[in-house]
Amino acid sequence: MAREFPLAKLRNFGIVAHVDAGKTTTSERVLFYTGMSHKIGEVHDGATVTDWMEQERERGITITAAAISCNWSKTDVEDRKDKAQMYTFNIIDTPGHIDFTAEVKRSMRVLDGAVVVFDGVAGVEPQSETNWRYADEAGVPRICYINKMDRTGASFERSYESILKRLSPKAVRYQLPWGAEENLQGIIDLLEMKAYTFTGEMGMTVTPVDIPADYAEEAKKYHDELVERIVSTDDTLMERFFSGEQIALDELKASLRKAVIGNLIFPVMTGSSLKNIGVQRVLDAVVDYLPSPVDLPPVRGINPKTDAEEFRKADDSEPFCALAFKLQTDPFVGALTFFRVYSGTVKSGSYIYNANTGEKERLGRIVRLQADKRTEIEEVFAGEIAAGVGLKDVKTSHTLCDETHQLTLEQITFPEPVVAMRIEPKTKNDQEKMGIAMKKLSDEDPTFRVSTDDETMETIIAGMGELHLEILVDRMKREFGVEANVGKPQVAYRETIQREAEAEYKYIKQTGGRGQYGHVKIRIRPMQPLAEGEEVKKNVTRDEHFEFINSIKGGVIPGEFISPIMKGAKEAMARGQVAGYKMEDISVELYDGSFHDVDSSEIAFKLASINAFREAAKKAGAVILEPVMRIEITTPEQFMGDINGNLASKRGMVEGFEDRDLVKVIRAKVPLSELFGYTTTLRSMTEGRANMTMEFDHYEVVPPNIAEDIKKARGFVPKDVEE
Repeated sequence: MAREFPLAKLRNFGIVAHVDAGKTTTSERVLFYTGMSHKIGEVHDGATVTDWMEQERERGITITAAAISCNWSKTDVEDRKDKAQMYTFNIIDTPGHIDFTAEVKRSMRVLDGAVVVFDGVAGVEPQSETNWRYADEAGVPRICYINKMDRTGASFERSYESILKRLSPKAVRYQLPWGAEENLQGIIDLLEMKAYTFTGEMGMTVTPVDIPADYAEEAKKYHDELVERIVSTDDTLMERFFSGEQIALDELKASLRKAVIGNLIFPVMTGSSLKNIGVQRVLDAVVDYLPSPVDLPPVRGINPKTDAEEFRKADDSEPFCALAFKLQTDPFVGALTFFRVYSGTVKSGSYIYNANTGEKERLGRIVRLQADKRTEIEEVFAGEIAAGVGLKDVKTSHTLCDETHQLTLEQITFPEPVVAMRIEPKTKNDQEKMGIAMKKLSDEDPTFRVSTDDETMETIIAGMGELHLEILVDRMKREFGVEANVGKPQVAYRETIQREAEAEYKYIKQTGGRGQYGHVKIRIRPMQPLAEGEEVKKNVTRDEHFEFINSIKGGVIPGEFISPIMKGAKEAMARGQVAGYKMEDISVELYDGSFHDVDSSEIAFKLASINAFREAAKKAGAVILEPVMRIEITTPEQFMGDINGNLASKRGMVEGFEDRDLVKVIRAKVPLSELFGYTTTLRSMTEGRANMTMEFDHYEVVPPNIAEDIKKARGFVPKDVEE
């Protein structure tokens, strides 16, 4: 089977936005204009293609990232059915709600570009900032699209200013709206200096026209600004430009393409997806400015056999290498594993090697995805996104590769859950089904965690927010037939230490026959972030929230006991010392100890380590940490005083105010424990006229009086560990 489209004509991009910015409406237009659907589904009708889960259609929000493959010919091509003129798009429509942020994070990792959608009234909103940060971390080139310009109160300039101020000064106007609110007629392209109208069925007919006279001066001013920004990224063009030479449009486009791919410029476009204005020109810009897999540097990985760094180019002739970025349970075909192929090709029915588990698995079938529909294909090529059927042990972030050319790609890191609740099955029959359901759901969603409370033996589920857990419990009921009772949502507190401390512990146990002997001296301190460019030292094991330093010299403790000592420290951190919550951001140094030729064992050293850590944590000022959320409240001005007073009573810190048309925006940081049910309080305080959005910001030490209440509620008593 040959590749249908050349690699240079492939675009893997995501559509990302804050909740309610019109992202799914935009995706539905894309499906319609690319011929993937014959009618446009609207979110408010519950008839969209990309929001295909029952819960998504009921609530009008996106929960899971939907993958769509389609073809596109640019609007200025004469024969748009000519295959030679077509481009292939793999689009991922991601959720905008903070509770499903993991979907955005994992999607960013496998995308080559993104279209970031903004609400023309609200501009940059909290989740826009988080999505932008994820894109920055992944180095993803972006096009901005200010949507909803038909809405009352929409302002392109205000939204554009919010992008410059809150996201990046590298943004630049690429289009202007022609008209505003109910008088929106089209868009003005500042590079080509043409206006565009969108007429006919669903705005299918895109027509270039002259820029209206009343926009000519403004368009000329911003055209000059755009050209200056483009030439400033290319020394040769800049020299020619400042010597008075007219730069050709093709050269400007080629230079802008390079600048966008290099994250030097973020072009800002505009329109109204609901009114069918502007979407096709955004797709043209995806072709013109977002990268194909060949425009990006080779992917970097580690050879698991040699620990050496290796690279793979986006090329069908290279060894096969792919990253599994999402798991999904499909009612018709079973477990689906979404993967992005970075190099080489793979056929259905072939065996692939999992570099993370060291196991081989048979890839039964390969499917291409149109949201909830599947098209079976025989082979998938470099740069493409597809899903495999029949992979049993592959998890999110695992690398799939050719066994003779092994490579492990960098893993995707996910945020920690901040809300937890107790759950119990209603019947014995439900108990068994619940175990299966939770296993499948936690495989699908890395931010959904399941644990058991050591004290009460109850099952605890944790996630990114109340809505996240509510949807997961609802999915257990609908998809797996599990009836369960759930407790109230609880905050997922953490613990840490505030200063350095040392402790020594000898674990000695004499029983009949062989005894047990383990002796460790450890030093613990708050973990410091690595400086930029700093490498992890050879004697240090480090992950995001834990560091272990082996400073043993001269075999004082034999090498085989070092790993059990590290495991013991990790286990002690998992149990907590103040109220039994998991401890984080601690550096543990093993600097001395002793062993016995006959009686020393792995278990003795592990228990010595657990108890030494507990002793040290007591001296190191262990404290409870709570998640603090960044919130944004939109309210009419007359309720400002009441809201500010209420936030102060909730230990909130107001950080700033902003005028947004006829309403005020309050930005604040508030502990999560104070925000359960706050939306209802806010509505009743403001006659239902205020809205709130929130997202996780950071963990902070709990004030002593509240820490005491938490300890009492938990009834936690730390005990020495003997076995």
